[in-house]
Amino acid sequence: MTSFVLPHEVHGDGAHKVFAVHGWFADRSAYATVLPDLDRTSFTYALVDLRGYGEARDATGAYTTAEAAGDLVELADRLGWDRFSVIGHSMGGAVAQRLAAAVPDRLRRMVGVSPVPASGVPLAGEQAALFTDAAHKPENRRAIIDFTTGGRRPAAWLDRMVARSLERSDAEAFRAWLGSWAVEDFHADVEGSEVPALAVAGELDPALPPEVMRLTWMSWYPRAELVALPFAGHYAMDESPLDLIRVVEDFLRADAEKPAGAENPAAVAAVGESEPV
Repeated sequence: MTSFVLPHEVHGDGAHKVFAVHGWFADRSAYATVLPDLDRTSFTYALVDLRGYGEARDATGAYTTAEAAGDLVELADRLGWDRFSVIGHSMGGAVAQRLAAAVPDRLRRMVGVSPVPASGVPLAGEQAALFTDAAHKPENRRAIIDFTTGGRRPAAWLDRMVARSLERSDAEAFRAWLGSWAVEDFHADVEGSEVPALAVAGELDPALPPEVMRLTWMSWYPRAELVALPFAGHYAMDESPLDLIRVVEDFLRADAEKPAGAENPAAVAAVGESEPV
């Protein structure tokens, strides 16, 4: 009996290995906007499809962040990656934190792009119905994307994001994932983790803004940093791709440039600007 292998594509041949994990609304094509401009000499990127998405659209499973972390560890073994970093967008940020809990000794650096906190995202009332029914209602998906980008993005872009989401995800899996990333609270398993951790938050995102990262990410991880992107909402890959690449790859490169413990544990920055917590 063979175990499940996450569908993936590998780009680059750098010594620093990096997984890129998508969020709730997309498969690995979420990274298509940044892919052409990544540093493929310094890094090797593996973009994955989680169960229920993309080439894994028909894959069965529990559809949980913990299961996804296990799938990534198995893929790392298959790729021969002893140590690696991880980038996770939104729901994928929760998956990244599950890796910090499961295999901290193998994780070089962790990046969350608008990451769902390890404590989950409590939903109630109309908001809970909006998210729950998004599995089968395209208009709900559109409303969520519009809200989390500050209501500033073109209608054509919103329509394209919804179309991709519907095409690249299984509705039942999509609904099941919500029960993991929104509900599960595992922050006690990662609190105090020494894995260097960068949170990138869009200032136009009312759902997971920099303030939420200060209360969660920055509170839990002693070696945490926070970068706020002033012109991005929840989808920095689409809204501020070049700024995102710069801050993420600068953070990843610091693994080779600084000895352990050299990071400022209270570093908070906007693009081109720093301030204390």
